[in-house]
Amino acid sequence: MKNVKVLGSGCKNCRTTIALIEQRAAALGAEIELEKVEDMADIVSYGVMSTPGVVVDGEVVHAGGVPKAEAIDAWLR
Repeated sequence: MKNVKVLGSGCKNCRTTIALIEQRAAALGAEIELEKVEDMADIVSYGVMSTPGVVVDGEVVHAGGVPKAEAIDAWLR
């Protein structure tokens, strides 16, 4: 099971990123634990200055803008 965190304030791009990750995980049959992180101190602690950010198993894999489905698939495999 992958631990996935979406870092962001809850803006439209953040909500879209969460939905897209859920959709791709379901399509791949990947088990994930998805967490939404909105606290700015927590977000900055990851070194993310542009949201949404995505952290997979403790590693920042994306920051700024909605990630592409192909990238999400690669993170979840």
